[in-house]
Amino acid sequence: MSSDYIAPVTRPRVSPDDVAHIHPPKVEFFDVAAMSNTDPKGFRRVVDDYRLEDFGLYMARAVDRHPELTYVESWLLPELGLRVSRWQRRPGTPPREDIYIDLVDIDPGYGERSGAAGPVWRVVDIYLDIHVWTGSRVEVVDSDELLAALAERLIDAETAQRALERTYRTVEGITRYGYDTGAWLKEHGVQLEWIERD
Repeated sequence: MSSDYIAPVTRPRVSPDDVAHIHPPKVEFFDVAAMSNTDPKGFRRVVDDYRLEDFGLYMARAVDRHPELTYVESWLLPELGLRVSRWQRRPGTPPREDIYIDLVDIDPGYGERSGAAGPVWRVVDIYLDIHVWTGSRVEVVDSDELLAALAERLIDAETAQRALERTYRTVEGITRYGYDTGAWLKEHGVQLEWIERD
């Protein structure tokens, strides 16, 4: 063997412990009449603002007791299967993506069927997320969670395929518009408005 031989680099087989915690799809409720948002753990958060548009529902609320985040704004877009969010970060925390997109299944009629006093939207997270650095790049994350959930039969193949197809469509569209989420969404009749803060 020559002295300049370099052994190939191999990665150890991934063990179940290396995969993100395997969990069923996370479910959230957005109760417009009660001005509340119930998170996947059942915690009920007070919402500052709901706004209903033809294309979706806007929500804005404080983030309690988080080391880095203080506020969240989200648009729920049922036709596209997306939750598009902006997070306000604490001063001094490292910068992150400008836009955070969850791949989701949205049921705007949940409240009517459940006998609620007003609109309640039910949102089921289907694992994949897209991070957007506006004008720069996109990143898809949590594919390991999607595959683990499929392997454990927490979701079916149809749900996994739906999540992947939405991801491909969203990444392609945002990239085509120069990594501008809002510009791509306008193509679908969606006009995002955000709270402007200093």
